[in-house]
Amino acid sequence: MKRQQTGKRTLRLLLIEDDRETSAFVTEALEGRGYEVERSFDGADGLAMAEADNYDALVVDRMLPSMDGLTLVQLLRAHGRHVPVLLLTTMSGLNDRVEGLEGGADDYLAKPFATAELLARVTAIVRRTNGDAMRLTVGDLELDLFNRIAQRNGKHVDLQPQEFRLLAYLVRNAGRVVTRAMLLEHVWDLQFDPRTNIVETHISRLRGKVDRGFSSELIHTIRGAGYMLRAD
Repeated sequence: MKRQQTGKRTLRLLLIEDDRETSAFVTEALEGRGYEVERSFDGADGLAMAEADNYDALVVDRMLPSMDGLTLVQLLRAHGRHVPVLLLTTMSGLNDRVEGLEGGADDYLAKPFATAELLARVTAIVRRTNGDAMRLTVGDLELDLFNRIAQRNGKHVDLQPQEFRLLAYLVRNAGRVVTRAMLLEHVWDLQFDPRTNIVETHISRLRGKVDRGFSSELIHTIRGAGYMLRAD
């Protein structure tokens, strides 16, 4: 089946953070804002990933195994890669911040940090090179990923945070079948089937808000396979 084209592409980030708990927390926050996130837990591996692919931004911890984050950024710049970089670190002194910025980072955030500040700083460095790419559209449905606003045919759709995250995932995959397992993994970060009806419940609620009262349905059940968001 032909994939439904969206108005804007999904922004892809690379998170390079060796602390698995911090990595999971940051990934959840970024994916909740609508980013597609890939992860690395090692400096040398992260550098290889950053040089092999075109990401919209990198979020890099300064203290990493194999290669520290500052050296990683310096090598990227030396190799002519100008992807925006937010450097995360426990080193919050003025000289440390200056060193990070002079080393090629676009911004510098000291740990511990608030989720809202992390998201604001990532959005700021992404916007410098991507303009208004934080908007996605399918048919008459539009998502503002930065402000977490959904509209259909110009009317505001009031969504809870998890409902917005689910809808954003469906929009990013418009025109493709997404399975229950895919939704559990990417929306709820569950790597297994816990025999729960959480997917079905949220899909039902989302249909009531996104489709009810409009002339056409966007969210479709594909019998025996999963779900698909498409504009006929």
